[in-house]
Amino acid sequence: MKIVIVGGVAGGMSAATRLRRLNEEAEIIVVEKGPFVSFANCGLPYYVSGEISERGDLLVQTPASLKARFALDVRPESEVVTIDSEGMKVEIKTAEGSYWESYDELIFSPGARPVIPPIAGLAEAENVFSLRNVPDLDQIMTQLEAKQPKTATVIGAGFIGLEMAENLKEAGLSVTIVEKAPHVLPPLDQEMAAFVENELKANDVRVLTGVGAVGFKQAGQVIELDNGETVSSDLTILSVGVTPESTLAKEAGVELGLRGGILVDEHYQTNIPHIYAVGDAIVVKQQITGEDALISLASPANRQGRQVADVISGLPRKNKGSIGTAIVRVFGQTAASTGLTERQAQLAGLDVAVVHTKGKDHAGYYPGSTAVVLKLVFNPKTGTIYGAQGVGPKGIDKRIDILATAIKGGLTVEDLPELEFTYAPPFGVAKDPVNMLGYVALNVMEGQSNMIQWHEVDNYLKDGWQLLDVRSGAEVVNGKVAEGINIPLPELRQRLSELDKQQQYIVSCESGLRSYIAERLLKQNGFNVMNLDGAYSLYATVLPDRVCR
Repeated sequence: MKIVIVGGVAGGMSAATRLRRLNEEAEIIVVEKGPFVSFANCGLPYYVSGEISERGDLLVQTPASLKARFALDVRPESEVVTIDSEGMKVEIKTAEGSYWESYDELIFSPGARPVIPPIAGLAEAENVFSLRNVPDLDQIMTQLEAKQPKTATVIGAGFIGLEMAENLKEAGLSVTIVEKAPHVLPPLDQEMAAFVENELKANDVRVLTGVGAVGFKQAGQVIELDNGETVSSDLTILSVGVTPESTLAKEAGVELGLRGGILVDEHYQTNIPHIYAVGDAIVVKQQITGEDALISLASPANRQGRQVADVISGLPRKNKGSIGTAIVRVFGQTAASTGLTERQAQLAGLDVAVVHTKGKDHAGYYPGSTAVVLKLVFNPKTGTIYGAQGVGPKGIDKRIDILATAIKGGLTVEDLPELEFTYAPPFGVAKDPVNMLGYVALNVMEGQSNMIQWHEVDNYLKDGWQLLDVRSGAEVVNGKVAEGINIPLPELRQRLSELDKQQQYIVSCESGLRSYIAERLLKQNGFNVMNLDGAYSLYATVLPDRVCR
């Protein structure tokens, strides 16, 4: 059997090495357009700042090492330009010329290419780059070394954009972020992304949201924004997303779907016999909704590469879809998400409820504990978990990985308190933040707690509800959600006579725990109460201008 693989990074190389482990006699040819294969593209931003100091560390394997270990025929700087599906052969173009190579099975793994928006003056700009591979990185490093830029602009505040902003700042540049969406990190909901935006600003990164770049002037030194403002920039990184690299597949007659992604069945088979596809270029099923999606992440691509090798080798593997689990570090904060955001779940027509919790990454009495802020998106009737997000300095990866596993495993809100984790003071807490998230969501499902969200407060107040803050007086002095009554929780039982049972109350504290205790106490004494989910700390983070002082 002879297998030709188009693309030699995540999906393609995973397919090639798995094929060799299953088929020692197979002829396996990997054709890679670029000069490098099996490189660590997720590590590229960290070389910009010097956090990864050796360029060679980004090159995981070479054609020679892959030949020695796996007997793979790896051909870099070779581009498949034509596919003859009837003749089962491909035309490969190199610097020396073109030739044809036959195949028994063909695997597409071309990945995705950066979206290059049609911005006026882009062609004349001499300092604008994108970052997708090692040659892109080399161009950026040359610019940094040769031109000694002082200012940098990152257009796009997704995961890669934020990594670039952080590393350019760490490299000593003054950095501006321009994001067309209303908030940074669009894969998160607004209130969770607010923590990240605050961290960027705390590290002197200028953040411009709700605006887009519409033009470059002075060879790229000046960026025009759609609100009429301009930004001076010695170095600009375009990071506005990626799009499937599917031109060759289309020319070969392969059927395309969502935003030009390659359509495959559950076995990664395209509409043409003996042609498969994996990785960032393919349309997958969003596992939670069953809808078509493009999920450009390393973990799914590597899994798909292994699975398509299994399929070709006769093993019973199916593509079960992806849920989109991702993480980013932004200076001292980590932000991660899995599954659907609240907005995505609502747009999908799902029955949606959300809860927020604030806990500690390990026991609060043990030195060095830090905040873990989590958000759960779920079905309030069935307990189905739709998604989760987390922000904090430490321990976010652990919690979101657990919640991603819960979604993949079909667990519900009711199962989260039952999960058992290792616990000792340096590592966790007896009631892990994931357990607590389950308890809070269960309280909502079972009617023990009635929540309102940060964006609903104004409407409730206009409708005559009154805020009851159960923090201490010293806490309230530093800021509160709205004007109202302050009765510290320890005094609440003794001061119930100060409250009116005809009045409706929004109960708030710092994080939501004390307000929940107050909510239970008040409800059992005949009061009509709603609990502010996430309480003051969340409200003040996302709406700092509305905080009363």
